[in-house]
Amino acid sequence: MMDRLKDKVAIITGGVAGIGLGVAECYVREGAKVVLTANHNVEGGKKAVERFGDDQSLFVQQDVSKEADWQKVIDQTIAKFGKVDILVNNAGVGGVNGPLEDLSLEDWQQVIDINLTGNFLGEKYAINAMKKYSNAKGAIINISSVAGLIGLPLSPAYSASKGGTRLLTHATALALAAEKVDIRVNAVHPGWIETDIVPEAYKDQLIQTIPAGHMGEPKDIGEICVYLGNDESKFANGADFVVDGAQRA
Repeated sequence: MMDRLKDKVAIITGGVAGIGLGVAECYVREGAKVVLTANHNVEGGKKAVERFGDDQSLFVQQDVSKEADWQKVIDQTIAKFGKVDILVNNAGVGGVNGPLEDLSLEDWQQVIDINLTGNFLGEKYAINAMKKYSNAKGAIINISSVAGLIGLPLSPAYSASKGGTRLLTHATALALAAEKVDIRVNAVHPGWIETDIVPEAYKDQLIQTIPAGHMGEPKDIGEICVYLGNDESKFANGADFVVDGAQRA
């Protein structure tokens, strides 16, 4: 299928590598215009725009934990494309792993600021933009993790940020539905996905824990985001979509 996202404008945070780039590839294939953001990987952003075309894509450098940067992203999106239809809150960090009692407040706060506060700010600015420029209609997709469903013992900050993202998704969806605002909010929970974040030395060990027998690809998350970004999913709201090869079944 093609053109499932024709004429849609999507902001994808962390959209120049890994899962975010996989989402962007699927969105461009389906006719969307994409605004890709990243904080450090500026070169990846330039390459993505060269690949997708300046008429269909835009890169904005952004720290998702900074409110001013969200305003910048919205302003540049409206200036180039005139509206916001979809937000994919994908940017995130794994943080420092280890026992909770050894975790510094600084390391904890970094993960919460990016993974959870960043998603809150994204929702806030996207909802206001959708109300103003898109007739109060749109879709927000929060990329959480299976760690938002079952905690990882040596990743307390990451688990808390992803669990918080899950309930932020539910609360926002309920609030918008109560207002009769047609902006749907859903969460996607990836399992182990083949990206540079996964250490090569641990891949075989991780695959043994996945009933499907292999890791997922960024495109696997991209395809579910295509569904959630268009009107095929008009009755899906405040829901959790787990994509993990049956690991949590």
